[in-house]
Amino acid sequence: MLLSRPQTLTLPLPRARLSSPTLRHLRALAAPRRALVSSPPLGFASAARGLAPLRLRAVVSDHEQRGMEAGEQGRPLRVGLVCGGPSGERGVSLNSARSVLDHIQGEDLVVRCYYIDCAMKAFAISPAQLYSNTPSDFDFKLESLAQGFDSLSDFAEHLATNVDIVFPVIHGKFGEDGGIQELLEKANVPFVGTPSKECRRAFDKHNASLELNAQGFLTVPNFLVEKDKLAKLELEAWFQTINLNKENGKVIVKPTRAGSSIGVVVAYGVNDAAQKAEEIISEGIDDKVIIEVFLEGGTEFTAIVVDVGTANNSEPVVLLPTEVELQYSNNSDTKEDTIFNYRKKYLPSRQVAYHSPPRFPAEVIDCIRQGISLLFRRLGLHDYARIDGWFLPSSVASLPSAENSEKFGNTKYGTVLFTDINLISGMEQTSFLFQQASAVGFSHSRILRTVVQHACSRFPSLVPCNNAWTTLSRKLQPSKQVEAIHKGTSRQKVFVIFGGDTSERQVSLMSGTNVWLNLQGFNDLDVTPCLLAPANGYFSSHDQDFSDSSREVWTLPYSLVLRHTTEEVHAACVEATEPERVKITKRLRDQIMNELGPALSKHDWFAGFDIAYEQPIKYSLQEWINHVKETEAVVFIAVHGGIGEDGTIQTLLESAGVPYTGPGPIASRTCIDKVASSLAVDHLASYGVRTIPKDVRATEEVLKSSLVDIWNELKAKLQTETVCVKPARDGCSTGVARLCCPKDLEVYTNALRRKFQHLPANCLSRAHGVIEMPVPPPESLIFEPFIETDEIIISNKLENGSARHLVWKGENDWLEITVGVVGKRGEMHSLNPSITVKESGDILSLEEKFQGGTGINLTPPPATIMGEDALQRCKKSIEIMANALGLEGFSRIDAFVNVRSGEVLLIEVNTVPGMTPSTVLIHQALAEEPPVYPHKFFRTLLDLAFARAK
Repeated sequence: MLLSRPQTLTLPLPRARLSSPTLRHLRALAAPRRALVSSPPLGFASAARGLAPLRLRAVVSDHEQRGMEAGEQGRPLRVGLVCGGPSGERGVSLNSARSVLDHIQGEDLVVRCYYIDCAMKAFAISPAQLYSNTPSDFDFKLESLAQGFDSLSDFAEHLATNVDIVFPVIHGKFGEDGGIQELLEKANVPFVGTPSKECRRAFDKHNASLELNAQGFLTVPNFLVEKDKLAKLELEAWFQTINLNKENGKVIVKPTRAGSSIGVVVAYGVNDAAQKAEEIISEGIDDKVIIEVFLEGGTEFTAIVVDVGTANNSEPVVLLPTEVELQYSNNSDTKEDTIFNYRKKYLPSRQVAYHSPPRFPAEVIDCIRQGISLLFRRLGLHDYARIDGWFLPSSVASLPSAENSEKFGNTKYGTVLFTDINLISGMEQTSFLFQQASAVGFSHSRILRTVVQHACSRFPSLVPCNNAWTTLSRKLQPSKQVEAIHKGTSRQKVFVIFGGDTSERQVSLMSGTNVWLNLQGFNDLDVTPCLLAPANGYFSSHDQDFSDSSREVWTLPYSLVLRHTTEEVHAACVEATEPERVKITKRLRDQIMNELGPALSKHDWFAGFDIAYEQPIKYSLQEWINHVKETEAVVFIAVHGGIGEDGTIQTLLESAGVPYTGPGPIASRTCIDKVASSLAVDHLASYGVRTIPKDVRATEEVLKSSLVDIWNELKAKLQTETVCVKPARDGCSTGVARLCCPKDLEVYTNALRRKFQHLPANCLSRAHGVIEMPVPPPESLIFEPFIETDEIIISNKLENGSARHLVWKGENDWLEITVGVVGKRGEMHSLNPSITVKESGDILSLEEKFQGGTGINLTPPPATIMGEDALQRCKKSIEIMANALGLEGFSRIDAFVNVRSGEVLLIEVNTVPGMTPSTVLIHQALAEEPPVYPHKFFRTLLDLAFARAK
């Protein structure tokens, strides 16, 4: 029953069941990275939610079961993957853990997953939880979802008997400050990474600066501010000492013990610096803050270092460093543009570009690599790390100290400084670790396993385990090769295409990268990633006409895929064809591989490099389709919006007889047009499907007309006080906004007129997050009544000692959902819907939809919010809608649902839905029983394409 007052809900673990044909098919997929032998599935059957809470006494995967059966022939290594933690970086930690799990698990290596919440309580969790968008997805239901430990010492005792080695991926506090390392040391549990004492010294930026200075390195002048100890006169004296104007001298203010640029701000002058330091402390980010000279004119760099020595003989090798280039926009706040902040690090942004290797003189790059190797040894670091620093060219004023002339970092071209030591580097799919490792011959899996195996070699107690693991790995490798040969003489060629020229291209890059990484592990597939791009590049005029002939497709080598934006991938492709740049890259690559190879060859466990150096190849779109046809390949379409969803690519591939994923041309053309898709299902009201009234207007007409008149016309026609505006043919929340008055309409249309890339947070009358805008502006806009939905809040407060909980106001009966549909045409099956809880404003942001670490998803809707009967009616309506639209393969339907009746109100249909690592489609597949992991899910979609072709 729905109540009009807030309800506190404790949720059971959602569980769903698959129909037996699909269940059999997925069990055939139980061993990841194997060839399929069964026929493609008909789709996912309707599933019911289990109501009984589950306590995870042990998480035993299929890998572990098979590994244990290996018995005398060797046994798998048991790795405890620990993520979460109390810092603001726990969302990044979850992303890192997901990536590590994807790339190290196998029949020879068992991963057991653990999570530490913000209250420092440890839990054993299912691997499926790592695919959540954010820890907030499951924080409030951990008590019923996972096995909790009474104390951290109990947790350490559990690890001592249940895993061979721990891989900590907690960023920031408790992960890099020596906390978890000390806990593991006391329990004699081996772990990957640096010991606790050395962590404490390196993690604190002020202590690290003192240590680096003592070790003979150049350092950035800084001033320490501690809680309740700010001495303004001393700060003024420090400004004077380093020749900074005390009124407007530019400095960086940052916490001493936080990562991911959290809390890092620019300040001008003593008063501003003091105020911002006190704000960091008062906000609880840290109780120690350092104020540093802003290195004006300098360029930031970062480099991964891995230890390849034997036992405890450290032999660090620095990989290919990366230059971080900040790119400033004319209409942005230059004060914020001048730092590499959290958003620029973790969200697709054209405000930053990366160059590997850096565009520095060879002597400077050698100095960076030599200095980091020296630093790694002198600070006693272990296994791997990431070191950040700055290069100041000679033309820039030198650091203000006569003592610096004899310190390490001086070159004839300028000064090299090391500023930040990252003891647990980020490990998201496109992180610096994988970018730099792939450039010198390591796949994701190979670099991670190299780090783990090296860590094992440091612990004498693990030598037998490591030897048994190596024995098992060698036995499994020939059997996999034989299996691949048995399946056929050649592997099936697959092209994954992503990118495009719409505002959704960055999400497309994330989707395509994720699909490629998941499919490439199957032994019977040969998967090539491809970038679809404008023929004139991304930096030509936004007003150019994108005809089919004006597009090009690049087939990409491994390392060039691992970028944050399509612009960056395209620039890397162009750069990779420039003779001088190719020469520099090859020299450095050969140099580094010559350092790595001999050292790693001393270890029995090293299986060699597995990424060859290749050049990107450019085709016109038609040439690429001809090439695909010649190779008898199948295409996995991951291009969102534009020609990826309007039927263009589908028509071209169909004409060439090339199999592809997703719906055909007619359904694609219908669904990309929100008006056409509404009309196509308008007759389904008796089946519980309704549509939202729409007013469609040409953008040019809106920009020329009286906005007050338009506003009054909209209110009268749509019978609403609040309007939702969106582009007629765009998706991924691009340009979607809630308008409450003519002034809001003016702000929105002004952004279209001036071609803003985004609307800043809270610039409209109702609170909202950053709104990504379509560039160029769309031809037409849709105006709809804004649908008021029930508010769901995740409470972070504990009531009477109880766990975090949901607070839901059941007042309007309507909730926004998103639902994946999978199957053959006419036989589409609905997965369990997801409710996405908005963290700010009324419209889901791009980040909340697709970026790991943001947004909160509830899959399936809790039974206390939506009853089983309503849920099943909702899913049935979704299936009827999908079949009426002619969908096939897979798609995603966004709708409002009435929680009492199960009636659905269509918002839009995405025929190429987001496929990022933590998107709701993954959550919904993992809610099935047994859980359908990403590699199985994407392989199923590929097989549906094969089935249609046959």
